[in-house]
Amino acid sequence: MAEVVTKGVGKVERTADRAEVQVSFETLGSTRDEAVRLLTARIAEVEPALGRPGVEVRSRQLTVHDNWDGRRRSGSRAMQNYVVRVDDVTGLDGLLGALVTAEPTWLNGPTWQLKDDVEAVREAQGEAVRDARRRAEGYAEALGARLGPLHRLTDGDAEAWAAESNRMMAAGFGGAPGVPPQMDQLNLEAQRIVVTVRCTAAWTLLD
Repeated sequence: MAEVVTKGVGKVERTADRAEVQVSFETLGSTRDEAVRLLTARIAEVEPALGRPGVEVRSRQLTVHDNWDGRRRSGSRAMQNYVVRVDDVTGLDGLLGALVTAEPTWLNGPTWQLKDDVEAVREAQGEAVRDARRRAEGYAEALGARLGPLHRLTDGDAEAWAAESNRMMAAGFGGAPGVPPQMDQLNLEAQRIVVTVRCTAAWTLLD
């Protein structure tokens, strides 16, 4: 039985409705205890902002270690790393403004996401199958044959979807203490995410 095997691609665009931000705060002290006390005081200003509606702290990671200058100990360092998820993207500007005002050592984001990709994946799957069928019909016509029923269908990707236009904004903040950058000058609008599905289909060819 003759068959034709084609590949199909389906792409669907959606506007991101979730963002993720990574932020770190670091302090130095002559001892570990001092470094931790300074860090605790510093992040005390940050925690209220992380408790806003629609904001979820996915992880808090504390790191404390000594600094060394060759074989000589030269104080201690404490760092708190946060991974923050924002489900209400309308409040993202305010959250980032509060974080920047708190003088983070490092801030990376936002990384744009979809809260639920099921509907978009299914729509992309349908488009991928239709694309594969259009290609198969073209080959069948070129061969003077008719396209028969679907014989086999496999997912062409290890992952169901890829956020091809997913953008990450990384910002390093310096300058005078207490002077945050102008948040309204940053492009913080929710980005478009392309949900992509690929498939491979085998169709029977009829005389």
